[in-house]
Amino acid sequence: MTPSRSVAADTFADFVDHLAQVLDDTGDRDATGEEWAARFHFSRYHFDRMIRSVAGEPPQAFRRRILLERAAYRMVTTTAPLIDIAVEAGYGSHEAFTRAFTRAYGVAPAAWRRSPGRIRIAAPSNVHFHPPGSLRLPARDKVTAMDLMTRMVEHHIWLTGEMVRLAGRLTDEQLDQPIELDVDEDRQTIRSLLSRLIGQMGMWNAAVAMRDYDWSVEEHESVSSMRERLAVEGPAFLAQVHEVVEQERLDDTFVDALCEPAEVFTYGGMIAHVLTFAAHRRTLVVLALAKHGVEELGWGDPMVWVATPS
Repeated sequence: MTPSRSVAADTFADFVDHLAQVLDDTGDRDATGEEWAARFHFSRYHFDRMIRSVAGEPPQAFRRRILLERAAYRMVTTTAPLIDIAVEAGYGSHEAFTRAFTRAYGVAPAAWRRSPGRIRIAAPSNVHFHPPGSLRLPARDKVTAMDLMTRMVEHHIWLTGEMVRLAGRLTDEQLDQPIELDVDEDRQTIRSLLSRLIGQMGMWNAAVAMRDYDWSVEEHESVSSMRERLAVEGPAFLAQVHEVVEQERLDDTFVDALCEPAEVFTYGGMIAHVLTFAAHRRTLVVLALAKHGVEELGWGDPMVWVATPS
């Protein structure tokens, strides 16, 4: 008798949950297909058939792929020897791990570690290893609120441009007047905050493209330089946001090899990071502008912006 689709889907969800719980369990590294099936009270034949019907790959292949994705994550975020990572991924030798990794990523582990790329391996189920130590299922329902994120990024870039424009009315003395904060030891000015707002987007553009970011450009940057940089970095950052939102890849990961050590981020996490810290800096700027009599932007609130059709 063939299990129903709902039984197969529920079994697959239970399988993913269980796999996430035992990823670090050394006792599970050598578990056979029969042992995995027995844990869910099915024969090996029926268990494999159910998981394949939902995931598009048999359970053992699914598990090996997840462990390879985790191995890739370990390779860019730790300095552990490759043989240790291979054993952790369930391989008894460096040679076996190298063959499996090369088939999946198209390059040997040592070479990939020197020049890392995407961690996720294409899979029909779109279930992947999710750093630092879990699995991520694709959403069952598509959330149109992602449009809100795009509009907020558009508002951020527009508002930064408006603040740079209005900053052109100020004197150098006004631009460089310290903004006093009792909770922040850094010396903040309108100039430094605007430069950092643009630099933040430039920094992440560079990280995604795996190129260096020139921090020196933010040292006492002129307003005209800010305009020029924003005209480049703003559209580039927004294009990335549009791409990952439209392709529903906010949970996709990328490697920031410029960090020491290299770190792995999701696109959604990166965008949320930019918006969070940008909101703080923008608020300081609009308040400082108001202090100098430039009050056109109010609080810089995105409420009306995101409610207005693009």
